[in-house]
Amino acid sequence: MNRVHEGRTVRCTIAALLVAACHSGTPMPASPPIPAALPESLGFDATRLDRVKEYVASQVDSAFPGAVVAVGRHGRLALLAAVGHYSDGDDRPVEPETVYDLASLTKVIGLTTACMILVQEGKLDLDAPVQRYVPEFRGPDKDKITIRLLLTHSAGLAADLPLFDSTHSRAAALTMVDTSPLLSPPGTRFVYSDLSAIVLMQAVERISGQTLDAYLAARVFVPLGMGATRFNPPPAWLNHIAPTELDTMFRHHLLRGEVHDESAARLGGVSGNAGLFSDAPDLTRFATWMLGTVVNPSHPPAPALLHPDIVAMFVKRQDIPPGSTRALGWDTPSDSGYSSAGARLSRRSFGHTGYTGTSIWMDPDNDLYVILLSNRVNPTRANTKILQVRATVADLVAEALVRDGKGR
Repeated sequence: MNRVHEGRTVRCTIAALLVAACHSGTPMPASPPIPAALPESLGFDATRLDRVKEYVASQVDSAFPGAVVAVGRHGRLALLAAVGHYSDGDDRPVEPETVYDLASLTKVIGLTTACMILVQEGKLDLDAPVQRYVPEFRGPDKDKITIRLLLTHSAGLAADLPLFDSTHSRAAALTMVDTSPLLSPPGTRFVYSDLSAIVLMQAVERISGQTLDAYLAARVFVPLGMGATRFNPPPAWLNHIAPTELDTMFRHHLLRGEVHDESAARLGGVSGNAGLFSDAPDLTRFATWMLGTVVNPSHPPAPALLHPDIVAMFVKRQDIPPGSTRALGWDTPSDSGYSSAGARLSRRSFGHTGYTGTSIWMDPDNDLYVILLSNRVNPTRANTKILQVRATVADLVAEALVRDGKGR
């Protein structure tokens, strides 16, 4: 079924209540999206931008049960559309505020942002050995691994480990990660690694003296008014969360409000590699803040959490190892032209994807962001059509930009 649902009563957010919610676990409504504007006033061809919504709607029950797409520019929202239904077997229409499991967007929205703050405060040195912060991170050649190598997925660590069936506690899982052998010499090979994110999470927690969820709530989500973004959402949120997979190998039930990623689940739902849940309005606020900091450094958006130079450094490609597209935490478009960024966003764009069917891309050259949230793993992860959908959405958005009255 192809259902398109747009608009909903804007919900207010009060910072003091958000802080209380982070400590008490009381469910809070999401913040409203950033202010909307007519697409034409933001440099879009409205008819072409409508094709983005139409295309995403055409993928319902093919690439995913439902999805939300958001597009913004110059600090304003041009498109916010929800399509489809919650899940296989749940025909309720998706709404713009439907909450999704962000999966690996946790690595950038959460973990990388925490690292940026700690670097700015002089508490985290990108080129310091990881062992300075996590002494338990031991093994041959691990003394050569720096924070920068973890952020660029070039530390030599494995992609993942079967933590969910090889360990039975968070402490045991962390020990398994910290003592796992390297697969390649540090800095010589790119391997997208959840283990790197889990090790880096430990560094953030040791430096800050807080658990990752508490630190991010206090330093990022509350200041930015992201009331629907958190780890381990409370039971009262469940009716507003899109289910992910019917887990047949670990938890043996349909996952709804539980992190999909097995390693993050073994870590109690709070991890550097996965675990965040959020909605599109919250992510529009995050993207607007990131782009405002990078694009307009002389007039950064409030609250000014970070110096523009710190953000610019983290979103710049590192070339570690040579030829890698990775920035610090973030990814950049493929040189081949085929990636989740499509082929038309600028080469300075930065973004990331999540295994559950989520993605976010920001293009500072065009002051543009594209957010896509879906639960493509429902009912099973076997469906990989999202790979093409992400690229097509990015290309359609870029094609909707006009320049001197003509398409790009």
